[in-house]
Amino acid sequence: MANSAALLHSLLSTAWTPRRRLDRASATRLAPSPGPPCRSRRPARSVRPMASSTTAARADAAPPGLKEGIAGLYDESSGLWESIWGEHMHHGFYDSGEAASMSDHRRAQIRMIEEALAFAAVPDDPTNKPKTIVDVGCGIGGSSRYLANKYGAQCSGITLSPVQAERGNALAAAQGLSDKASFQVADALEQPFPDGQFDLVWSMESGEHMPNKQKFVSELARVAAPGGTIIIVTWCHRNLAPSEDSLKPDELNLLKKICDAYYLPDWCSPSDYVKIAESLSLEDIKTADWSENVAPFWPAVIQSALTWKGLTSLLRSGWKTIKGALVMPLMIQGYKKGLIKFSIITCRKPQAAIEGEPEAASPSVE
Repeated sequence: MANSAALLHSLLSTAWTPRRRLDRASATRLAPSPGPPCRSRRPARSVRPMASSTTAARADAAPPGLKEGIAGLYDESSGLWESIWGEHMHHGFYDSGEAASMSDHRRAQIRMIEEALAFAAVPDDPTNKPKTIVDVGCGIGGSSRYLANKYGAQCSGITLSPVQAERGNALAAAQGLSDKASFQVADALEQPFPDGQFDLVWSMESGEHMPNKQKFVSELARVAAPGGTIIIVTWCHRNLAPSEDSLKPDELNLLKKICDAYYLPDWCSPSDYVKIAESLSLEDIKTADWSENVAPFWPAVIQSALTWKGLTSLLRSGWKTIKGALVMPLMIQGYKKGLIKFSIITCRKPQAAIEGEPEAASPSVE
């Protein structure tokens, strides 16, 4: 075990170069890229750009073994993550140039939730606050339980990982939230909920696993109540310049290595999400690049992995988790190159019925 831990320490430490701090990003309202969108897909473990992600997204089926791979990755790694980082399995949000300790990182994860809610202008007054919430790709339920406490809402979480669903329910019981937060194994592209059920549809870093982005956003819109808010926080690749019709070969190669480790079937740009939302007649569409605000996160994850507890836990967790750890420096590289974008996309389902849904008996909203 000691020799294996030393080898893993060497691989991680030699691959990692600390990332420079960046300035805080600004929000862009309805701002698609100046050039055509690009999407990368991974049939047979390869990555290639697509000229039209919207068309391709509708046609793509999940690659064989994708869902099983995602479930297996999180079955293996969730316990390790929780033991070091706690119940929130997502990036933290930081001020530019912030130097952060481990306790700061955990606070930054809570701040990420609050920043997303504020960006989407989710109301918290007693009359208009969300009363029903779905957490799509819920991990072990950290966001769900936080939102249940914040709003007093009923929260339903879905994940492909049986281990995560079981742990999420156990934590809800331990925190006295069994009547407010529940978790089950389900596919985000075929959610087990009726139309129009949720006031807030929440997806925190799960969209990158979806093989069909059009279907993904369509399902989020389907389960949203009329007037409901949709929040997507996800990894994207950069928008293309007007002169480009593809990502560069070195960029595609870097994404391929990340895809292989994290079971990511395709990548799209923030403007692709905007176009999909527009095609579904969603309203109040906003997007922002928060890459600069998550800069301290991956270096901190690597540092935690380089501790004795982190290294020995990695070796016990399984090969999928080890592969994920070994490509963490590539995430830093992708952010530094401007290739990977940490993006938020928010929108609202119209009060009036869309996509053939039955009209309500009450007068339509002007």
